[in-house]
Amino acid sequence: MARQNRVDPQGQIVAAPERGGLMGNRGILHKGAEVTKTHSHPHWVTCVLDFKGRKRPLMAPGRYTELFFLDEATAYASGHRPCGECRRAAYRAFVAAWTQAHGAMTIGEIDRILHAQRIHRRQKVTWQADIAELPDGTMVLGPSGPVLLWQGPHDWSFAGYSPRPRLEGRVPVLTPQSVVALFALGLKVQVALG
Repeated sequence: MARQNRVDPQGQIVAAPERGGLMGNRGILHKGAEVTKTHSHPHWVTCVLDFKGRKRPLMAPGRYTELFFLDEATAYASGHRPCGECRRAAYRAFVAAWTQAHGAMTIGEIDRILHAQRIHRRQKVTWQADIAELPDGTMVLGPSGPVLLWQGPHDWSFAGYSPRPRLEGRVPVLTPQSVVALFALGLKVQVALG
């Protein structure tokens, strides 16, 4: 049986059998095998699946809840950023792009801005933009669910992406606005496209 530890681009934590490409952390969210909270702090990070051989049981009592993402585009859309320890190069690139786009800040200040742009009263925060103006790596909400913009639109699922017909006009954007600005500056984002 699948655990409730997979995150979709809207930030929802659900049970899905597919394996993720990145792990994430929002603090202790579970009691037993059930996730009971959306987050316990504003420092939402993404980590590699294997780091220095560290092993830990999933959903251990009193330990952070391990969350899993299809890829980095999904993690960014749900409001997570790279971990400064296990994803050091991605973290440094993220902070450098942030500084270029928004000015120098501490990681705590960055996390507070991201937090306001990702969730409000347990609901996903979205914003509107013309789809033609959005850079690759951005996730939007299409007529049948999340859509990745990557050299054209692709419907998202826990199993991966599938091409879809072009979208036009204004759309709800899932990726936080401050992160989309980083993509526009050229921040590289990993996507699970064959």
